Amino acid sequence: MKGIVAQNISRKFGRVEALRNVSFEVNQGELFGIIGPDGAGKTTLFRILTTLLLADSGAGEVDGFDIVKDFRKIRQRVGYMPGRFSLYQDLTVEENLKIFATVFNTTIEENYGLIRDIYEQIEPFKKRRAGALSGGMKQKLALCCALIHKPTVLFLDEPTTGVDPISRRDLWEMLVKLKKEQITILVSTPYMDEAGLCDRIALMQHGRLLKIETPAGLAKQFTDALWAVRSLSMSKLLTDLRRHPQVETCYAFGDAHHVTLKAGLLKPEELAAYLAGLGHSDIGVEPITATVEDCFMNLAANKIEL
Repeated sequence: MKGIVAQNISRKFGRVEALRNVSFEVNQGELFGIIGPDGAGKTTLFRILTTLLLADSGAGEVDGFDIVKDFRKIRQRVGYMPGRFSLYQDLTVEENLKIFATVFNTTIEENYGLIRDIYEQIEPFKKRRAGALSGGMKQKLALCCALIHKPTVLFLDEPTTGVDPISRRDLWEMLVKLKKEQITILVSTPYMDEAGLCDRIALMQHGRLLKIETPAGLAKQFTDALWAVRSLSMSKLLTDLRRHPQVETCYAFGDAHHVTLKAGLLKPEELAAYLAGLGHSDIGVEPITATVEDCFMNLAANKIEL
């Protein structure tokens, strides 16, 4: 039995097509990532799979139950952490946890082993109102509330957006531990660097899936020559690279521009000489291995979809 199954799910809001025939499966106990920018359709997909929104067409199952017919059973089995902090901000940390435990007819103590590592970090603030917590502590409290009833499937919608790098790292360490408890985890994120921490990922844009693969498998499928190019004038460099007849694509990536080439032979020193002739200095050109973000940009540029 699969942990999550989506079959040709579509959803429109007026003229906006938020989801278009989205299909994928998540194995039980798998950490599966939906990777895509804001507006890709991730939140709409999560709301449909957690029975908070009806699809226009298509079908789905969570833990073997139909997302329409068995919505009550699904709500008892899943944990859901929405992108926006949605707990009771005027209540304390402890009060929020007790409310969620009561809703699911359990107690904090009954499933304490599951949330211990997270709860120990927020316990010093258990008398503080949730609205007064930092972004990272709000994230940890929300995750505790989502886990308090020991769900079989956990949905996390952009859980690291707006939090500090240390809290991002802590959350992903927690997810790896939760996976060992055989909890199926579906997590969405706009951060491509988090994709490598998932067992498999689905790249998503404009309501459609572009590719489903393991992070390592995705990188291996990138067969184009890829270079990182730098100079002192990065803005001018981007324009000049895109004008070169053998440059297929060129995108800004942090402190370098990532360049793919058209068919034909072009050596790094030849590109460096071309740039020097245009007035660039401190030029660097080196072959690199593709990242998940490179693969995403390549798929999106070629309008490839499942």
